[in-house]
Amino acid sequence: MPSPPPLTDLKVLEFAGLAPGPFAGLLLADSGASVLRIDRLPSHPAASPLPTSDQLTRHKASIAVDLKSPRGVALIRRLALAADVLIDPFRPGVLEKLSLGPSSLLPLNPRLIYARLTGFRRDGAYSTMAGHDINYLAVSGALSLLGRKHEKPYAPVNLLADFAGGGLPLVLGILLALHARTTTGRGQLVEANMVDGASYLATFPRFALKTPVGSRPRGENLLDGGCPFYDTYETAVPGEYVAVGALEPQFYAELLRGLGLEGDARFAGARQGEREGWGEMREVFERVFRTRTRGEWEAVFKGGDACVTPVLGYGELERGKGREGDQRPVVGLGETPLLAVVRGADGKRQGQGQGVEGEGYSGTALAPGDGGVKVLEEWMGWREGGDFEVGDGGVVLKDKAKL
Repeated sequence: MPSPPPLTDLKVLEFAGLAPGPFAGLLLADSGASVLRIDRLPSHPAASPLPTSDQLTRHKASIAVDLKSPRGVALIRRLALAADVLIDPFRPGVLEKLSLGPSSLLPLNPRLIYARLTGFRRDGAYSTMAGHDINYLAVSGALSLLGRKHEKPYAPVNLLADFAGGGLPLVLGILLALHARTTTGRGQLVEANMVDGASYLATFPRFALKTPVGSRPRGENLLDGGCPFYDTYETAVPGEYVAVGALEPQFYAELLRGLGLEGDARFAGARQGEREGWGEMREVFERVFRTRTRGEWEAVFKGGDACVTPVLGYGELERGKGREGDQRPVVGLGETPLLAVVRGADGKRQGQGQGVEGEGYSGTALAPGDGGVKVLEEWMGWREGGDFEVGDGGVVLKDKAKL
């Protein structure tokens, strides 16, 4: 039997926000942490609470709190005394105005790790502006690298700034602060922003701008679509593609064999790096790849080193085709696996526990108040009706002395 997940017993207060904050909370929850989301009150308190648009909710619970009320603020301050981590996803100054900023809460709980995430830098030129993933990528420099030759830059959904540049670095900061706490006994303020996070992700291509690997204009380099043996190609079925990454000479030679071009002097190994021939090479590759279906090409290159793979969609992965479609924890831990995503899974690779509804392909909405009563009892020993009550004003402590 595996031991409990590594963050078991960690208590996390997550203020409801947009994607990167909930994603950070999701990573902590998947690692065993008890994550309590603080939701705003519904706009019409008398109505039944509706789920938020946030679907990054597995293993979490929620309470609704009126943060405009002194009693609501007092409740959060009490919870912060018991919390290990607080996640602030708001623009600068929002929680500070409520006396819930780090200068207010860290003195109350010196072990608290106060983790806050913004899009732009707090001390930068855009700090007061609204923005989204595409804006953070734009001012970080990363967006200038993305796009085909002679085309405008494009943002790849909201993967790079929100999640890879925002949520992940925030969790890294939390884990570093937790490690430091084992030595110092104290928590600290953790700050992340998506501009710096995206720029950090772009470290290699930024360095490559001053080397032959990436010094040409966008879309003309080795790894950005400019190279015919590092690109995607449509097959005989329109809309179905294969990905080619045959950079090394031995991989390139195997690619030519699979394509039936091994004896073609135009593409001999010695000419692989000759850019003047890349246009013709691409045209030939495009024509050859269209002669077979994606599945047929997969069979040709399966088990080999040509670095040719099918471009798979999540729909077909979810349906299951014998490929790597089962959703697993972000990392495998041999002795303390993270919580499973697939229902019924139990093992070091797929995680421990019974998994979740949707099995990683469908998110489950969390309505304000879902599961929160149980967490309040686990964290604080409070009981509904005795220590607190839940009404139209959200969660309210009954004993004013506890405020």
